[in-house]
Amino acid sequence: MTEEMTIISMEAYRAAKEVLEAAKLQAGALFVVGCSTSEVGGAGIGTFSSPELAEAVFGGIYQAAQEASVYLAAQCCEHLNRALILEKEAADRYGYEIVNVVPQPKAGGSFATAAYKAFEHPAAVEHIKAHAGMDIGDTLIGMHLRDVAVPLRIRTKQIGDAHVVCARTRPKYIGGGRAAYDEGLL
Repeated sequence: MTEEMTIISMEAYRAAKEVLEAAKLQAGALFVVGCSTSEVGGAGIGTFSSPELAEAVFGGIYQAAQEASVYLAAQCCEHLNRALILEKEAADRYGYEIVNVVPQPKAGGSFATAAYKAFEHPAAVEHIKAHAGMDIGDTLIGMHLRDVAVPLRIRTKQIGDAHVVCARTRPKYIGGGRAAYDEGLL
């Protein structure tokens, strides 16, 4: 791995670790990541897909996810309707229907392709409700988060040249003004 790729992998690891710590996820939670390698490399989204950059970014994020014992879900690009690649075990655990598609750099994106190659038993699904997420390069992961998303501000603002936006989720408040809430779930 070149020095530049090592730096990008370290940035990705640091950002994912910050999100996972701030979100206080339990083991087995879902962490969704969307990544434009074009943006990481300084180009416009969808214009410069890079398997090498994807492997560097994915490697750093996957290491942080494994250390936190959470499932990583890699969002595909719009050419696969933003389907997700995750371990079959996670799809089974959460009851997600598996669909048949194998991402490629220009149809699914390099990041999802890297995930498909790295996971032990990769599976594709169309929808998830993740507990937290990281959007690298403005790829729009919001549709894959649980209903109440809360922005997370982390120190790592970029990976390569790509803008990073993060979120955690929390249960909905119900019951109105007379209701009491569990502070541990906020």
